[in-house]
Amino acid sequence: MRIDRELYDEMVAHARADAPNECCGIVASREGHAVKVYRATNAAASPLRFEIDGQEAIELTQEIEASGFELGAIYHSHTRSAPEPSQTDINFGLWWPGVVWIIVGVAGDAPADVRAFTISDGGQVAKAELVVE
Repeated sequence: MRIDRELYDEMVAHARADAPNECCGIVASREGHAVKVYRATNAAASPLRFEIDGQEAIELTQEIEASGFELGAIYHSHTRSAPEPSQTDINFGLWWPGVVWIIVGVAGDAPADVRAFTISDGGQVAKAELVVE
């Protein structure tokens, strides 16, 4: 996925603003290029996991589709660990085949570490390309 620096920075700002809890949201795309970041509320309000409310997910998805875009990625932050998919992330990812998973690592005072992954039907995790333009 290609993403403009402004949208990338918006995800990082969201992660920092919601810390110490994890943040979450959806990235709309068109032909593999991110076009808009939709912040969501972490219904779990937890530093260890995220949960997008079902109704909010439906509304965001409908808005994305009505705008002529695709659900390109789901993002969330890790505030206490490296930006690698946890088993909880993998289990959740099985419900969203074909979606890129972006994890924004904001543990400590270090610069944000943002990584992207895909999660296959069998729970296999693979790194995905995230090109910041």
